[in-house]
Amino acid sequence: MPAAQKKLGRRSDSSPGDKLRILVTGAAGFIGYHCVRAFAARGDQVLGIDNLNDYYDVALKEARLRDLEKTAPGFIFRKAEIADRSTLRAALDDHTFDIVVHLAAQAGVRASITNPHIYAESNLAGHLNILEYFRHHDSLVHFIYASSSSVYGANRKLPFSESDRVDDPVSLYAATKRADELMSEVYHRLYGMPLTGLRFFTVYGPWGRPDMAMWLFTDAIINRRPLTLNNHGRMRRDFTFVDDAVRAVAAIASGPPANPSRTPHVYNVGNNRSEDLRDLLSIIESNLGRKAEVIEGPLPAGDVPETHADLTWIKADYGYSPEITINVGVPRFLAWYKQYHGID
Repeated sequence: MPAAQKKLGRRSDSSPGDKLRILVTGAAGFIGYHCVRAFAARGDQVLGIDNLNDYYDVALKEARLRDLEKTAPGFIFRKAEIADRSTLRAALDDHTFDIVVHLAAQAGVRASITNPHIYAESNLAGHLNILEYFRHHDSLVHFIYASSSSVYGANRKLPFSESDRVDDPVSLYAATKRADELMSEVYHRLYGMPLTGLRFFTVYGPWGRPDMAMWLFTDAIINRRPLTLNNHGRMRRDFTFVDDAVRAVAAIASGPPANPSRTPHVYNVGNNRSEDLRDLLSIIESNLGRKAEVIEGPLPAGDVPETHADLTWIKADYGYSPEITINVGVPRFLAWYKQYHGID
């Protein structure tokens, strides 16, 4: 199933033309899968770890890994739990890395209300374990980690800027992601670790997550089941196509932090536009040629009515601008979804 567990090569020097040795945690996850493909395609040496937990269908994660065997030359996978220091060391001790792309985390805003302990284990203890492990890794050029737009919480100022206050979370998930940012800032100050956090805004696309609106709406329409529009449809999201998100990760992973004096050491990764959820639904309906049966519901606990990313910082430091709107990205997701499920 996963690719053969070979040793990554070691480099004795570090010139700009060298291929990078990259660790991707959460490699069987949605964004992790796409990052592995992108790094391997440009010739980097990539090791991925993932615990393959059952928050959503493990078969989807296994399918991503099987696809990486075919599409990511030289990719190495090891199953490991970041919250367990011994298994983490066992997976990593034989390797040296230039770049860490730390995406492993327990995802999901609403599930953090019903199952809080797993968020503390993965997002707090796990993040700390990764930081502490790489504090002693002398070859490290850059440590990039996933944060979330959820850290903006009840902030009503739009668009959300990295300079905004983020001390009013509305979910435990958001609180753990903000804690990750604070721990990372401490490790930067104490040990000079080259750390950058990425606040992802509603990433979607092929191989996406089944717990997110794009998949849920599509699945409900195709299978002729009712779907729920939360907050009675008064919801807006900054939808980010996965290719744009990966371009941001790849740009930031090209070397050390572009602006190490910037505080906080985080960037928004979004599409710089806030889309009405009903518009998203209309695009899905139009492409599937079928209307949805809609039920209107309240705003769920832990959720927010609107997100919108200000991309001024990442554009200034890395020249990043998103390229794919939902009018282009949604049909790409739907084409993949139908192929994956064998739908004509």
